[in-house]
Amino acid sequence: MTDTPTFLSPRSRLAWRAAQTAAFAAGIGIVVALLVWPRVGLALLWNVLVPVAPALLVVAPGLWRNVCPLGSTALWSRHMGLSARRKLSPNMQGWFALVGLILLLVIVPLRHVVLNTHGPVTGSILIAVGVLSILMGMAFEWKSGWCSGLCPVHPVEKLYGVRPAVSVRNAHCTECHRCTAVCPDSTRGMNPLFAPRTRGHAITGAVLVGGFPGYVWGWFQVSDSVGTHARAIGEAYALPFLGLAATLLVYLCLRKALARRHRDILVRCFAAAAVSCYYWFRLPMLVGYGPFPGEGTLVDLRATLPAWAPMGLQIAAAAFFVWWMVLRSAPKRAWTLRPPFASGVAPTP
Repeated sequence: MTDTPTFLSPRSRLAWRAAQTAAFAAGIGIVVALLVWPRVGLALLWNVLVPVAPALLVVAPGLWRNVCPLGSTALWSRHMGLSARRKLSPNMQGWFALVGLILLLVIVPLRHVVLNTHGPVTGSILIAVGVLSILMGMAFEWKSGWCSGLCPVHPVEKLYGVRPAVSVRNAHCTECHRCTAVCPDSTRGMNPLFAPRTRGHAITGAVLVGGFPGYVWGWFQVSDSVGTHARAIGEAYALPFLGLAATLLVYLCLRKALARRHRDILVRCFAAAAVSCYYWFRLPMLVGYGPFPGEGTLVDLRATLPAWAPMGLQIAAAAFFVWWMVLRSAPKRAWTLRPPFASGVAPTP
């Protein structure tokens, strides 16, 4: 179930440390900009970094896992020998995963309420999340507590990273201590359903796979101008969660009707639907063709692009993700290559 153990050469380790430092510096720069130059920080975060992230998770989730700034902060204490290195039971990991998914589903609609338009609030939340990641790293062994547990981005990594292009070397873990029951980094064919059979994992996997396409669709139906009063907040959450419920119901019906051997293709279809839906709406917004004028625009190209360009971008992106995640023949790969097992730690059967 895992790739052959491998070491990082000194040159490779230096290159990865440089990449991690650059990514961390970029993250700090965005947080500072959010606090001091909000318009610049908001543009960099929501119109540059975030639109690139889903495609990166589809093609090379291991690359992101190696350089994620929050992943680096979570592992500081472990690399410095300051972590308590508590073992995380499969049951607790399942509940952590569910809490991470809930955090994701709660935070994303807040973009319409405040995060898309108020830099200091967004920057403060990122700082708070960074502190939480450090605390989890201080308590639990390696990536188990944060990167493979409570992180709200991790559910999306597992959903979108079902067919990575390559398996890169693990640039964080120098030895494998089997800190998680099923390591998302080192398991071939990883997806949200590939997990220990605990209630937390089961709920998380079903809601994520089945509900995320509808949740993404619903999010794009809401404008940033909803406001911060109770009714506006309700509107920001209503459509995403109605969409989630609708596609989750479809997924559960299909899962019940199809044989177990078709579960993998079902997961990939729903994953492709979610990321295709994201770019179907997001790409036109980036060049000025969004449903809500001025929102989510990186560069306004309406005076330059032909009228058919937005639809062309949408069709091209959807076709790519359906081909990449559903139609093409590809071997099952892990996100990263597993490092050598630590002394006394038994290899995976």
